[in-house]
Amino acid sequence: MQDADKMPVILGLTGGIASGKSTVTSMFRELGVVVIDADEIAREVVEPGEPALEEIREAFGAEVITPDGSLDRAALGKIIFSDDDARKKLGQITHPRIGQRMMQKAMDAGKLGHAWVIYDAALLVENGLYKMFDALIVVAVSEETQLERLMQRDESAREDARARIDSQLPLADKVAVADHVIDNNGTRDETQTQVVALHAFINQNIADHGTAKPSEIAE
Repeated sequence: MQDADKMPVILGLTGGIASGKSTVTSMFRELGVVVIDADEIAREVVEPGEPALEEIREAFGAEVITPDGSLDRAALGKIIFSDDDARKKLGQITHPRIGQRMMQKAMDAGKLGHAWVIYDAALLVENGLYKMFDALIVVAVSEETQLERLMQRDESAREDARARIDSQLPLADKVAVADHVIDNNGTRDETQTQVVALHAFINQNIADHGTAKPSEIAE
C-alpha cells in the first residue's frame, strides 16, 4: 500500500448532526491527511458541463436548470422531497459518479504518497456504504451534548432541535458499527488528543499490517 501507483487505504468518517464531524476532519487535515468530502464531490458532479447535469435536465425537465445553466437545487429539491421514485432516479444519476470521483481523488492522493485517506460523508451507515471501506471512524457525542450544541448553533428551540435529531439514525447505531470512535463530548483539546493518537495508530498499523481495522491486526 505504500507504492505510489497503488490505491491508498480508505477510511470512512461519519457522525451525526452537531456531533463535531467537521471539527474532527479539520484536525485530520492539519495532520496532513487527505480528506475527501462527499458533499463537495456531490456539488462537483452536477456542475455545468458535467454529464450528470444533462441527465438531470432530461430526467426532471428544464425547470431544474437556472438561466445561467447551473442546477437549481431548490427546484430539484421540491420535486424529489416527497417522491421516492424521483429521489431514486436522482441517485442513479449521481451516486455512481460520486463514487468514481471519490476513487479518483483517493488514487491521486496515493500517487502523491499518501498511505491512507478519509472519505467524509453523513450517511455512510444509513446507506451501508461504510462496508466498502477499510475502517469506519465515528464522531460521537451524548444525546444531551448533541441537543445543546444544535440549539446553540442554529439558535433553535429545544423541541425543534430534538425533532431534527430524532429524524436521523441515532448516533449509538453508528457507534455500534464503528472501528474507531472519537468522543467529542469534551473540550477541543481533548478531541485533538484523540485525533492525534488515532492518526498515529492508523499510520503504524497500515505500515505494519496494511489495514486500519484493529480486528484485522494479527496478534
